[in-house]
Amino acid sequence: MPPEDCESPYFEVVTPLGVCIRTTPAYWEKIITFKHPTMAGQEEAVQQTLREPSEIRQSQSDPDVYLYYKPDPPYFICVVARHLNGDGFIITTYRTNRIKIGASLWTA
Repeated sequence: MPPEDCESPYFEVVTPLGVCIRTTPAYWEKIITFKHPTMAGQEEAVQQTLREPSEIRQSQSDPDVYLYYKPDPPYFICVVARHLNGDGFIITTYRTNRIKIGASLWTA
C-alpha cells in the first residue's frame, strides 16, 4: 500500500526512451494555474508529446532533465521532465517557438 501522502498519477506515459513519466492531479493544476495557463485542456497533447516526440534533448544545465518536443504549428509543445532511475515526472510544459540547445538524444 502506498504512503498516505502519495497521490495517484493523473496520467503516465512511457516515452521512446523507455521512461515512464507521470504527473499528479495537484501538480498538473499547479502547472496550468501558475506556470503556464495556456496549457489548460492540453493533457492529450502533452501525453502525445511524451509518447511520440519529434525530438528529445537533454538539458545543458541538469543531466537528469529532458525536454520532449512535438510540433504544434506555429510552435512546439515542450514537456520538461526529470528522469530518476527509469522513472520520471513532469517539471513543466509550455509552447515555444524554438527548440533549446542541448544534446539531442532521440529524433523521430
